[in-house]
Amino acid sequence: MNIDHNIKILLAGHQGMVGSAMQKVLQKKGYKHIVTRTRDELDLLDQNAVREFVLLEKPNLVIIAAAKVGGIHANNTYPAEFIYENLMIECNLIHSAYIAGCQRLLFLGSSCIYPKHAGQPMQESELLTGKLEPTNEPYAIAKIAGIKLCESYNRQYGTDYRSVMPTNLYGPGDNFHPENSHVIPALMRKFHEAKLNNEKSVTIWGSGHARREFLHVNDMANACVHVMELDREIYEDVTEPSLSHVNVGTGNDVTISELSTAMKKITGFKGGIEFDKSKPDGPARKLLSVEKLSALGWQSTIALETGLESTYAWFKPNVTSSHP
Repeated sequence: MNIDHNIKILLAGHQGMVGSAMQKVLQKKGYKHIVTRTRDELDLLDQNAVREFVLLEKPNLVIIAAAKVGGIHANNTYPAEFIYENLMIECNLIHSAYIAGCQRLLFLGSSCIYPKHAGQPMQESELLTGKLEPTNEPYAIAKIAGIKLCESYNRQYGTDYRSVMPTNLYGPGDNFHPENSHVIPALMRKFHEAKLNNEKSVTIWGSGHARREFLHVNDMANACVHVMELDREIYEDVTEPSLSHVNVGTGNDVTISELSTAMKKITGFKGGIEFDKSKPDGPARKLLSVEKLSALGWQSTIALETGLESTYAWFKPNVTSSHP
């Protein structure tokens, strides 16, 4: 779609990994009016503040990349914060967009919306067909609510609010906290520190047999803008009103063992890799179906090893000063 590049876009979450990547893609594509606010400037949990801000700015398009995110440890430790903050962010922004007359919106979700025992690869139709993974259920429920908010506003008010569900993301700007990070940043930090400390081996939780899919954040940003720009007729021809969200992934997965071997190579760690089989693997496989995304004309371009190399290049000069 040839969207007017002079439209006003409200990008919520521009300082996060995904939001910052999206801002760069939007700027590269020539969008001139991208409205952003830091957390100190606008509290997205404050309903009145968000409503007043959106009514004042009157954006033509809202992108919701803001969210409270974290790994298994963080989800288990702070379940109330994960469900409350994510519900408030999406409710405040989606409803404020509607009352401000904004007809188009893009909501970013997560692949954890699907049932723990969903068929593989996971199709959009798997939503709400079974029980969720208990460790991140509060976060998943909040993201499912965001999808249903968009669908409900579309059905009742005729808006064009779309949702994209990414697989596991990684890249520059990720969270490398030793306890609260996801698998790629956690492994990258572990192998990097093992190299610096001349350790003999790195121990990984589980058997290493579990399979996971990973998408570079720059691919995610490009996919989001691609979906955002599609004509409504094209988008709705591939999706459907009751299942209007679209998976974003690579269509390929690797074992944790293969990922660990790649991480060892990229970080230059010379020791061995051991797997602690007393620790849980989690689901045997988590792979998204990307048939709808392919039908909409987009596919990923960044190979995993290439993405890991660029992420490690960013990690080395940035992580020590930015993270504990």
